[in-house]
Amino acid sequence: MPQYPSQIVSKLPKVGTTIFTVMSQLANEHKAINLSQGFPDFECSEELVKLVNQYMKKGMNQYAPMQGVMQLREAISAKMEALYGISYHPANEINITSGATQAIYSAITAVIREGDEVIVFEPAYDCYVPAIELNGGVPVYIQLKAPEYRIDWNEVKKRITRRTKMIIINSPHNPTGAVMSEADMKQLEKLTNNSEIIILSDEVYEHVIFDGAQHQSVCRYPKLAERSFVVYSYGKSYHVTGWKMGYVLAPENLMVEFRKNHQFLVFTSNTPIQYALADFMKQEQQYLEMPAFYQKKRDFFLEQIKGSKFTCIPSPGSYFQLLDYSAISKAKDTDFAIQLTKEHGVASVPTSVFYHKPVDNKLLRFCFAKKEETLEKAAERLRKIS
Repeated sequence: MPQYPSQIVSKLPKVGTTIFTVMSQLANEHKAINLSQGFPDFECSEELVKLVNQYMKKGMNQYAPMQGVMQLREAISAKMEALYGISYHPANEINITSGATQAIYSAITAVIREGDEVIVFEPAYDCYVPAIELNGGVPVYIQLKAPEYRIDWNEVKKRITRRTKMIIINSPHNPTGAVMSEADMKQLEKLTNNSEIIILSDEVYEHVIFDGAQHQSVCRYPKLAERSFVVYSYGKSYHVTGWKMGYVLAPENLMVEFRKNHQFLVFTSNTPIQYALADFMKQEQQYLEMPAFYQKKRDFFLEQIKGSKFTCIPSPGSYFQLLDYSAISKAKDTDFAIQLTKEHGVASVPTSVFYHKPVDNKLLRFCFAKKEETLEKAAERLRKIS
């Protein structure tokens, strides 16, 4: 065994391998249907793939500008104007990133210093808190109110202090699928007005929202937009999670700080893919039709599990559905998720892992961004569990 000259003290002593990797590995080992990790099992657009190949053959294979290809930033600017009525300057207020997680890390790194407090709503996606802690920040946890997973704004008001530097919001929400309302955004606007609090708005599922609801982006609210980093993901919009492509929007004063660390984390992102996306974004129906596309999958999955002992509230957004197994087992969700994978051949994610102190509500998260035959086969197995 090698001898090391010094003992390494971990900066993240409580962090191990992500639950998504753990459950996907378990699914592979037991040949289970993997509804745990959030990625589609169907192909992306053939036209988009052809566009990438086209730009590779054209020689667009060297470094793109650090901020991203200008054609793509211009396409994003036009989209934001059309959807949300806001104008982001392509040169100064839009940056292409290597996925949403990198964008979130860079945004937090840009502004959070030792002792700064960041309000995090739980259950929370797992990349927020490590980024806060690596930058010396202090996460301030506020639980969303089940079963709808709403924000208690009176509690938020009580938890804001002179050290509060940032509030992180996520809508549509991972893992619960909850969607913030217009009333929520107005409450957030009221609480942060005349403050120096920065908003980090994770909106990667902006086009995966159901039942006729309108996505309440911070971009719809000028007083919020002027203090916000807003993060998006092409992986979610175009079914290409493995490409790790995203973008961030922010007013120029925030973007200047964002780019200072972005350039030393990744410098820039995949060049031919950026050119391809700039062309592909001209086809607005590709993302405008996505709510109907994924609602059909959600409804199909829920119809298929009828007759099982699982219960649920239909997900308002994202491509995740929570299922309550309390009528089946009293086991901890982490144990039941493993049992479900090993004994019944369906992998999911236990929701307790999205809390800093596990909250076991007997809920598992299932991804329905799958082919109908995949969902049908998984549901058949779920219906047999007694």
